Amino acid sequence: MEDRGRRIRIRVCARGRLTSFIHTPEPIMADARLHELAGTQDFHAFVSTYRDLFPDDVLTIRQPLSADQDVTALVAELAARGRHEMLVCEQVDGLDTPLVTNVFASRSRIARLFGVEPPHLFEAYQSRANAPLAPRFVANGPVLDQVTEGDAVNLDHLPMIQHFDTDRGPYITNAVIVAEDPVTGIANLSYHRSMRHARNALATSLHSRGHLWRMLQSAQQRGDVLRVAMVIGAHPLFMLAASARVPFGTDERSIAGGLFNAPLELVRTPRYGIGVPAAAEFVLEGTIDPAEHAEEGPFGEFSGYSSDRSTNNLLRVDTMMRRRDAWLVDVVGGPYAEHLTLARLPREAEMSEKLKARFPAVTALHYPNSGTHFHCCVALNQSRDGEARQIMLALLGWDPYLKNVIAVDSDIDISDDSQVLWALATHFQPHRDLFVIDGLPGSPLDPSSSASGTTSRMGIDATRGSTFDGIRARIGERAIEHARSLLAGLERGVPA
Repeated sequence: MEDRGRRIRIRVCARGRLTSFIHTPEPIMADARLHELAGTQDFHAFVSTYRDLFPDDVLTIRQPLSADQDVTALVAELAARGRHEMLVCEQVDGLDTPLVTNVFASRSRIARLFGVEPPHLFEAYQSRANAPLAPRFVANGPVLDQVTEGDAVNLDHLPMIQHFDTDRGPYITNAVIVAEDPVTGIANLSYHRSMRHARNALATSLHSRGHLWRMLQSAQQRGDVLRVAMVIGAHPLFMLAASARVPFGTDERSIAGGLFNAPLELVRTPRYGIGVPAAAEFVLEGTIDPAEHAEEGPFGEFSGYSSDRSTNNLLRVDTMMRRRDAWLVDVVGGPYAEHLTLARLPREAEMSEKLKARFPAVTALHYPNSGTHFHCCVALNQSRDGEARQIMLALLGWDPYLKNVIAVDSDIDISDDSQVLWALATHFQPHRDLFVIDGLPGSPLDPSSSASGTTSRMGIDATRGSTFDGIRARIGERAIEHARSLLAGLERGVPA
């Protein structure tokens, strides 16, 4: 219900107390202050402005919570009720900071960052991401409020929580590692789950096909370590930029500048001079030695399974930087909307742009949460037989995570799983409309993939095709309007 155009409030009272409040967020409004959401690079200012503009879309928990799974449980229970508010937890046991999570669980909320309605989010994201702006270094910033170096570093003072009972322990889920090329200075940004290993070291997984892994191999060939900075908490647009799928050698800090419509302001870390967001909440500076390893995992991944597939790398921390008033900006892992949308939205936007440019018949693209990162639905106005198959082959070739693509006609709402399944039930013939390709590289975190990470991929053509014979049942507009009028009156207390 989160992207519907109006709010619905349901109150269930017991002994005079409010026991349930279910609603959808306010519709996107033309507010002169909307630009402020992306007009600052400070996460605190973003939350403050967003709370002022959309108070019903921010849920503040003032009661004490345990750092052991309480936050994830809250998000899970909200999701089960169709709720996706940004969650502000003021008291979490063992943390000296407030915790904010679920920021990316709502596409309406992300769209507000770009000042558009959700259907136009892909275009808005791509238009800004395709206009990168080089970052700008500044002399100072909030993240330099408190700097701890050398033997004084103690990661027991770094806030982190346990998300799932099956996790090995507390994890940092919003760990963006920044690594700069030693020659060009171009930086790579990427997310890496990380857990405390020692007083001054984290165990982390670098994803063996990612750009950071490639940079680590280059450092090994030079006989060197990889110098990195880990950003834990920053403005949502920086976080989106860190999820961007771009060619190796692209500096995602410039993508962040494009998303902000202004250069990303950076400060240099004290020891290695790595450029990190000046307004970040926490930054850890250190090194990854290709020869050093530490066990980590299992950890609740996007597939819905706890994964112990890991490169088991060790990050030794030389410097800890933080704002004086820092917050822990958490990302709820596992198969929940925040984790899935943050990781997937830049890829969806890119695939949508590429498909529509190459295939004008394409009208919409959607990666449903029910498919984690492995399913995709594409809608099109098919002009000739075979076009749906061609489009699905392009998607399966462009996106290495996809396993299953379903093509439907443009009158199917691909954001509604039930409509897609209806099209599958009534238009699809398995012997004619299905193809499978095997032996392709896939996600190493897919629990069904081979030990080497290979997978098969499937295309399902659920379009009607040129020989389809049938007229879709429909209700006339007069009857629909009459029904809407009756129900609106009932909601206002007018007898039917």
